[in-house]
Amino acid sequence: MLEVRDLECVRGDHRLFTDLNFQLQGGELLRLRGSNGSGKTSLLRTLCGLLEPAEGNVFWNGENIRAQRDEFNAELLYLGHHNGIKSELTGFENLSISNTLRGETPSEDQIYNALGQIGLAGREDLPTQVLSQGQKRRVALARLLLSDAALWVLDEPFTALDVGAVALLASLIEGHLQKGHMVVYTTHQEVEMRAGACREVDLDLLMQDRAEQK
Repeated sequence: MLEVRDLECVRGDHRLFTDLNFQLQGGELLRLRGSNGSGKTSLLRTLCGLLEPAEGNVFWNGENIRAQRDEFNAELLYLGHHNGIKSELTGFENLSISNTLRGETPSEDQIYNALGQIGLAGREDLPTQVLSQGQKRRVALARLLLSDAALWVLDEPFTALDVGAVALLASLIEGHLQKGHMVVYTTHQEVEMRAGACREVDLDLLMQDRAEQK
């Protein structure tokens, strides 16, 4: 279970959000909404332990993530808005390195299969700098096929994807939820999810409510 208690995030002299509370159970999907600058990416990074909140805490299975960094990181897969790939390396090499850093050791066949399944068959050994933006995004998303992480945290995962790739990613998310795992994501696109319990947090509404209570 992922739990957020009384979370507050401040950047510079601007409070992005405050008094944020929610729980996410296995099989549940959480969509973060909010205007640009509302703090969606900052919240995702805080959930992953990459940013320290001004107030509040994040818990994984009842324990503060600060007290179990290694254990939590092993259960977490974070894909940021940027692809996080090295342009001079091939898709295969990028995946090999990212999995090694996570302590996972998929076989060469598994990596090639993941790239093929995500729509990059025949392009696995090309430097990613020659790929289109959509293809680069697919290289990053292929990590989802190679990870056993229970919690996926995805920042705008549907960006730069064509209709077919959007449908494929939606099916991967649905499959993850059907396994009893969790997904937190942001997107400006309306994508129907037919599996798992879907929840939403709207940071604009949260701050509006806090302002009205003062």
